[in-house]
Parts: sequence; C-alpha cells; structure tokens
Amino acid sequence: MLVAEGFDVLVYTSDDPIVARELEQIGCCAIMPLASLIGSGMGILNPWNLQLIIEQSKVPVLVDAGVGTASDAAVAMELGCDGVLMNTAIAGARQPVLMAHAMKLAVEAGRAAYLAGRMPKRFYSATPSSPSEGVISSVKS
Repeated sequence: MLVAEGFDVLVYTSDDPIVARELEQIGCCAIMPLASLIGSGMGILNPWNLQLIIEQSKVPVLVDAGVGTASDAAVAMELGCDGVLMNTAIAGARQPVLMAHAMKLAVEAGRAAYLAGRMPKRFYSATPSSPSEGVISSVKS
C-alpha cells in the first residue's frame, strides 16, 4: 500500500530470501534483513540466507538488527551488504564512542575486503602460497 501511494519503502524483514525477493518485486527500494533478533547482539546467524538475498537483490541490502560488535558488521559487509544499521551495539557498549569508532572501521574494512575479493574457499584441498619446488628437504630412510 505504501509503495502504491508513492512512498520509498526500506523494508525491515526476516532473512528469508523468498520473502526478500517478493518485497523487492512489490517495489521496496531497499531490503533490510535481520542478522539475528533485534537487540540480541548475536551477530549473523544465517550467512547463507543473507548471501542469497544479496546475490538476488537489485536494490540495496542493509543488515539491521542483531549486530553486537565490530566483527559482525565486518562480516555483513564482506558478504556484500550495502550497509549496516545499528543502535544497541553502540548504545549498550561500556564505551559507546569507542564502539562507534570500531563499527566505522569494521564497515570500512569489510567493504574493502568485499571489493578486493576473497580467495576461494577450498574445502577438499589446500594449495600453499609458498612454492615447494626447489626446496631442499631431508629424507629419512
């Protein structure tokens, strides 16, 4: 109804990718999935769903709710979120100004890491970055 009346709707929603897609199709101009329950500080409980929402969305995705510390904000940005909204993590910190600064740095670092592109995860084999050819090794018989 709000979209039909001409409002720009930034919709707060669960981390359900199907619901997020439907909200975008309705005309919401941003999707704001929760990382975990509002005010819980539990961080991103389901990064796979969040990743699916980000990959399918053509509108900005802003994590809202559940961010508890700077590493949570960094993970959200590393996954490709366009932003992170927060309140309780800063307001509830022992030193709110210091936590706000940490959050700023985490968002910047997470975005830079996303743009840089992480190395692929190798689940069944690893390849060392240091060459092993030409290295002298001792062989025990």
